[in-house]
Amino acid sequence: MLLEKTPDMGQREILLMECSEQYRSLVVGRLNKIVYYINGEQIEIVALWDTRRERQLQAEETKE
Repeated sequence: MLLEKTPDMGQREILLMECSEQYRSLVVGRLNKIVYYINGEQIEIVALWDTRRERQLQAEETKE
């Protein structure tokens, strides 16, 4: 998997910048975005966002 080999390929997620983790996001297809962070040797996927939904609401749901 490309993300496994290059975990920094996703961009920093602006809506989650104030969180303690350094969340990154990567668009998958046209309508979905994976939100993740790097935890040592692991990639922790925390959300799958539907890009048609309101971004701020999805960010708040991810923080919970």
